[in-house]
Amino acid sequence: MIKNGFKNIGPGPLVAAAFIGPGTVTVCTIAGVTHGFTLLWAMLLSIVATAVLQEMSARLGIVSQKGLSEVIRTEISNPFFKALSIILILSAIVIGNAAYEAGNISGGVLGLESLAGNASGSSSLWSLVIGFVAFVLLFIGNYKVLEKALIILVILMSLAFLITAILTKPDLVLVFKGLFTPDFSNNTILTVIALVGTTVVPYNLFLHASLVKEKWKDTSDLKHARKDTIIAVVLGGIVSMCIIISAAAIKDGQVSNAADLARGLEPLFGNYAKYFLSIGLFAAGITSAITAPLAAAYVATGCLGWSSNMKSLNFRLVWMLILGLGVLFSSIGFKSIEIIKFAQIANGLLLPLIAGFLLWIMNKTSILGIYKNSAIQNIFGVLIFGIALFLGAKSILKVFGML
Repeated sequence: MIKNGFKNIGPGPLVAAAFIGPGTVTVCTIAGVTHGFTLLWAMLLSIVATAVLQEMSARLGIVSQKGLSEVIRTEISNPFFKALSIILILSAIVIGNAAYEAGNISGGVLGLESLAGNASGSSSLWSLVIGFVAFVLLFIGNYKVLEKALIILVILMSLAFLITAILTKPDLVLVFKGLFTPDFSNNTILTVIALVGTTVVPYNLFLHASLVKEKWKDTSDLKHARKDTIIAVVLGGIVSMCIIISAAAIKDGQVSNAADLARGLEPLFGNYAKYFLSIGLFAAGITSAITAPLAAAYVATGCLGWSSNMKSLNFRLVWMLILGLGVLFSSIGFKSIEIIKFAQIANGLLLPLIAGFLLWIMNKTSILGIYKNSAIQNIFGVLIFGIALFLGAKSILKVFGML
């Protein structure tokens, strides 16, 4: 029974690994320190939205046996809109992931340095170590090896953050109140946008559709994919909530990232809390450092009509470029603010575009046949599209300093 359960674990944990990176850890930390438990409802909303969209993406991948970027390239017939969509997707995912990769690696380094008491040597050395581990796992080009490695890291990360939250002994009444009582006050809206935006990630939709066809080849596997997706997204959401809960225990306004949180927890809850949190941050960094280049490779190969075989030269060249830039920027401490701003604008435009496109494609009988969206799935999809449109507009206004 347990063996069969593990056998049917698919790309879900990889999706969870992808959206719980150092950026998510930092956003959740700030949310907890600044607003306590009051924004847990935003994370609950994010979990529902992510589960709905990722299930659609997984269903598309299994039924069509194509990645999302491949479907976009073949289904949009208008040359102008096709070119515009491909340019926007490549800009947001490939360039964006190159910018974010430095943050992923730096997050893993922060976790290692916190564990070693900041006396572990230079950050650039740890950046190279994390980059090397990611390189080896990606170069092997074996989906099963990658899946097992990331599942172990996700379990490690989940346990680390869960234990940290338990150690802070939160008030469960306030936790449940925060989960089910939405707070739309002006001083919380930007943090809500950040929480939803860091969970409902455009590149995960591409990654998921591409990975499920590596794992499953038949529509009879849809039930396994659905269960795998829901369990992984819920688990990922619980991890994010645990970070918020842990951060809520700190009343120091100086806490602005997970490394500060690790130091802040130490005097209150002892070394154990600090070590568990540092392990979680390291696992979050290294898993995202692996999935970001992988997603970029699937997107680029799908958009440009190249082979998406993990061992093909073009596929490897794309992820090597992303990983190499990440290690370089992380090692020299380069703050690629303008590149990240550009990626945020592109992602702000991309999320509603991809959510809308996904909704359109999931209703096409010519692609999905009897597996197209039901009325309930479409209702949820339209609501999420509206949220994506709102978030996209807000994130672009924020980048231009108009919010």
